[in-house]
Amino acid sequence: MPFVDANGLSVYYEVNGEPPSPRLLCISGTGGDLRQQPRFSDGPLGEPFEVLAYDQRGLGQTSVPEGPYTMADYADDAAALLDALGWDSCAVLGVSFGGMVAQELTLRHPERVERLALCCTSAGGAGGASYPLHELVDLDPAERPGTQLELMDTRWDKAWREANADMATMIIERFASSTATPTPGLRLQLEARSHHDTADRLGTVACPTLVAGGRYDGIAPPANSEFLARTIPGAELRLFDGGHGFFMQDPAAIPALVDFLDDAD
Repeated sequence: MPFVDANGLSVYYEVNGEPPSPRLLCISGTGGDLRQQPRFSDGPLGEPFEVLAYDQRGLGQTSVPEGPYTMADYADDAAALLDALGWDSCAVLGVSFGGMVAQELTLRHPERVERLALCCTSAGGAGGASYPLHELVDLDPAERPGTQLELMDTRWDKAWREANADMATMIIERFASSTATPTPGLRLQLEARSHHDTADRLGTVACPTLVAGGRYDGIAPPANSEFLARTIPGAELRLFDGGHGFFMQDPAAIPALVDFLDDAD
């Protein structure tokens, strides 16, 4: 299995695709673990690229250093991983928490990021924070599934859940239960996430940027995507027909991301 030493960590990573395909770093969301399916780096998104994906500190098969963790730590981990693999620069796609890390990576290491795609994420601070997922841990277990579903897609209210019980159960089991019994690494990630704030620094981002979100996202609402696109110079905003997982809900989303990230101009 591929591990590499980076920023004091033993980082588990995977590279799919072959040179000379454009290089793409995918940064996963809260609780991301490459052993879990489905994976954002698989499928149609990965076909045109040489895709690098990895387990972030404290998660999956990457080592779990003592905390606390900061968003700068996560960004520096990503830069050190690129160093270790000899990637001078690449396109970067960050999803949810990974979009927060991608913002920090671009701000702290701008020379590493050729193109930036920020999906279902937030700037924090004055730009609006994503929903405080650490608060889900303390919810009554009977209330947690319904709350998680409505955060994933604001259309998935009680009436929808009652009419679509089998689908609601499948979604909860597959996507929305990671904060039910958090591991130490996940707790540290959630704590770092709660302090994310790039709002007053985004004006220095110089690379081409696409901000993509779901119209019915309750975790990173459309207003947060609008702030990112308004604040990052020259950024493009695309809102899709879906919630926090819009890229699996709207068939137009993945082609739009590929078109943007694969643009060599």
